[in-house]
Amino acid sequence: SSWMTFPHNHPLSFPHSPIMTSKRRNHGRNKKNRGHVQNVRCNNCGRCVGKDKAIKRFMVRNIVESAAYRDIQDASAYGQDYAFAKTYHKLVYCVSCAIHGRLVRVRSTEGRKVREPPQRIRKTEKKSA
Repeated sequence: SSWMTFPHNHPLSFPHSPIMTSKRRNHGRNKKNRGHVQNVRCNNCGRCVGKDKAIKRFMVRNIVESAAYRDIQDASAYGQDYAFAKTYHKLVYCVSCAIHGRLVRVRSTEGRKVREPPQRIRKTEKKSA
């Protein structure tokens, strides 16, 4: 018999080691069948976080500010149906900054198992009288 023998219920006994519980099905990331994933920096705090784990959002803005929007439309030769360009800026957050900034919420144990995305809240246009 070896000097490194453990009883069957000891954590270091390899064949009978207990299975650790996992909080999430994907372990909090989107890395399947990949050994290593590139790191990105959080836009808020600068923390290094895996690209698959980071919370990503697009910030879409008009290039023209709203004050000059009407003036440019009036002076334009194309008329009212000219579409103004937008800027698309990809923001990347670590988990703690995304929770702090209310981009994502902490969910209950049952809520974590729900895999479909939450319903999107669409911004409604103001009705003019």
